[in-house]
Amino acid sequence: MKVVVAITGASGSIVGVKLIEELKKKKIETTTLISKVGIKTLEEETKIKLKPDYEEDDFFTPLGSSSQKIDALVICPCSMKTLSAVANGYSDNLITRLADICLRMKTKLILCVRETPYNLIHIENMRKVTLAGGMIMPLNVAYYFKPKSVEDITNFFVGKILDLLGIENNLFKRWKE
Repeated sequence: MKVVVAITGASGSIVGVKLIEELKKKKIETTTLISKVGIKTLEEETKIKLKPDYEEDDFFTPLGSSSQKIDALVICPCSMKTLSAVANGYSDNLITRLADICLRMKTKLILCVRETPYNLIHIENMRKVTLAGGMIMPLNVAYYFKPKSVEDITNFFVGKILDLLGIENNLFKRWKE
């Protein structure tokens, strides 16, 4: 399995970092993309300095071609700017170009949107992406598992993303009757 994880400038970049760590632990081929604002947000929120595998403006990497096979693109977190670009076919960087390719090629595309509250434009953009074949997974916390820390919440999100990718995990306590 080949998964690309893209981190954009929305808050919650630690979820993307944890997802990358979990995929690599499971020996899944993982490529990392980070927008310029995503790099700044990641450092501001976590003090983590993560180098992407490709620069966001590198349109000449093989990854920017539909002839390169990947199994999934997860944009986590996904800013409203990136959501808008994906929803409207505006491929102005490698992340949105790859999202466009995923939609064209019917490859799994998961956008972990991070904003609150949503306005009608956000909702319409999520609707467009869904109708085009992408999945929207808002980074909205659940409370049924009684999180005790930010790490519990992060693990919950990453576990849900792994579920969408069809990857077994036990990162969060599942609902039981």
